[in-house]
Amino acid sequence: QVQLVESGGGLVQAGGPRRLSCAASGRTISTYELGWFRHTPGKERAFVASISWSGLSTYYTDSVKGRFTISRDNARNTVYLQMNSLKPVDTAVYYCAVNLIGHATTRKTEYGYWGQGTQVTVSS
Repeated sequence: QVQLVESGGGLVQAGGPRRLSCAASGRTISTYELGWFRHTPGKERAFVASISWSGLSTYYTDSVKGRFTISRDNARNTVYLQMNSLKPVDTAVYYCAVNLIGHATTRKTEYGYWGQGTQVTVSS
């Protein structure tokens, strides 16, 4: 069983950076693809980014390309989401999760072991 804990959220001004962390415990995540999603009230939880087990392949939703970077440190059992040039529309609860199907996907139903989320609020 894998437990994921997100951290790093908070209040940030528009245009500023923020780095989120997702620390895993219970077992190693080094052989899993991981993903970040975000949720705002009234909307579906949406895919943000994912990373392959090796870290060599990454995927992003169009709205964050060029601004967000997903990375991982398998030795630390942790995945990161570096967010730059933040916009008010990026305000959301951010979640990390484990890809359960073994190949890249943006579908939230194909992820599991969700963390509790961390709130990011971007002020204008």
